[in-house]
Amino acid sequence: MFFLIERRKGFTIVELLVVIAIIAVLAAILFPVFARAKQSGLRATALTQAKQIGTALTMYLNENNDRYLPSTNYGLADSDPAKMWQNDLIGLVKDKKIFVAPGSDGEFAETWDDRGQMSIGYSSATALDKQQGCSDDKSDTTNCIAFQSVAEFDKTENTSAVGLFAVTPNGPTANNYRGYEFSPFNGTEIPGKPELSPPLVSDRDLVKEMSNLPADLIKPIYCRYMSTGKDEGFTPVIFADGHAKDYDAKSINDGGTGIIWRFR
Repeated sequence: MFFLIERRKGFTIVELLVVIAIIAVLAAILFPVFARAKQSGLRATALTQAKQIGTALTMYLNENNDRYLPSTNYGLADSDPAKMWQNDLIGLVKDKKIFVAPGSDGEFAETWDDRGQMSIGYSSATALDKQQGCSDDKSDTTNCIAFQSVAEFDKTENTSAVGLFAVTPNGPTANNYRGYEFSPFNGTEIPGKPELSPPLVSDRDLVKEMSNLPADLIKPIYCRYMSTGKDEGFTPVIFADGHAKDYDAKSINDGGTGIIWRFR
């Protein structure tokens, strides 16, 4: 008596290769879509956090007679937490995560030595150095890292256009990162409109690219969200009146945003 045994046919090598190729093509199509969606979500979260910092800034101004919080108070010892701006605002926000750019590996800087790890930077046009800072009537602010007096809100024209905070590159302080602060005086000046002249800004990490320069001459803005390496990435900008809006690096570099960076 004979029995018929049915043999199950498996995939051939050619069929497996075809399936693998199809999966690879789908992955190549879908992964960038997923990555873009993730970046879009991070961008939205960053703007939400920026608005919370803007609210905290407004509260600070109300409590301090419209005098800006210095980004750095060089008159204080390195061991004094009040030397950096974030330690004065944390009491108004209550959550240190608000000061960390979403998607970055940044940290809230507790100490002066960790200031490079901040990924939200405050304009050094507010920095205070009563002994060696620039005077308020100084026409040339090239390489100016601080001023001799505290900036005052009620003496600032068009506060709704003054950009004070933005995302910054973060990393070890020893590697020239100063993420807690950005400088509005290190970019290319716009002839006839110096106040609109942008800081160093890119959707690439300029600190890494310009590591041969002194740290105080770099302090750029980092448009990390939706970045392509072609200055198409975005950063939220927090303005002196507390509102926030995001901008791409190319628009900021072109100087057409109307943002006042050099308000002193």
